[in-house]
Amino acid sequence: MATSIYSQEALVWSDEFNIDGPIDSSKWFHQTQLPSGGNWYNNEVQHYTNRTDNAYVSDGTLKIVAKKETFADQGYNKQYTSARLNSKFAFTFGRIEVRAKLPTGVGTWPAIWMLGKNINEDGGYWDTEGFGTTNWPACGEVDIMEHWGKNQSFVQSAMHTPSSSGGTINHGGQSIATVSSQFHTYALEWTEEEMVFSVDDVVHYTYNPSPKDSSTWPFVADQYILLNIAIEPSIAGSFVQSTMEIDYVRVYQ
Repeated sequence: MATSIYSQEALVWSDEFNIDGPIDSSKWFHQTQLPSGGNWYNNEVQHYTNRTDNAYVSDGTLKIVAKKETFADQGYNKQYTSARLNSKFAFTFGRIEVRAKLPTGVGTWPAIWMLGKNINEDGGYWDTEGFGTTNWPACGEVDIMEHWGKNQSFVQSAMHTPSSSGGTINHGGQSIATVSSQFHTYALEWTEEEMVFSVDDVVHYTYNPSPKDSSTWPFVADQYILLNIAIEPSIAGSFVQSTMEIDYVRVYQ
């Protein structure tokens, strides 16, 4: 079991998703600007939109909805839409908990993750605020939860830093049969020494590199939270739509 050094500490930021309607724009930013070239990374095939069709709050949960539909934006026609949310809150060290139920469908790729506030990424919230000084992966990326519809019962956590050349070599995960039928709590414990990842307090990966330098451990500066569903080129022809449902996002320090 994971024992949190933050369990008795303060809740410093959260969204409980208790107000029906659009996302809370004081807490979240819709990232919709395509990277140069017109496609999102990893050959993904979706447009991210700022519509309530793709992200809305109802009955106490946030719904991020990936849909099969023809959608034109920024000069590009795509056949799928989704949403990618950036938190307008960034922090260094703490515990983040996200209670979520995941989408289904071969080719869906939902994620709960973090990027360095300093990432140089046109169209990202913190870049538009003037903080974008550092390219990926030097900014650091923390994948708290990744799930692939082609591997329905498996969830993974991963780290991306210059020491991994951006590749996914630092990772761990666990099998959970009910990721899409029940809510589970995905958590990261981030201290000066390590990152500990768990689901429902069952730890499946710890990142504790030695030595710690800018190549292995850029995690001494603020990171922000991202919530999204990407669509892989391998998306099943039968896919119509699926939803990631999030009960809350909480950060403790």
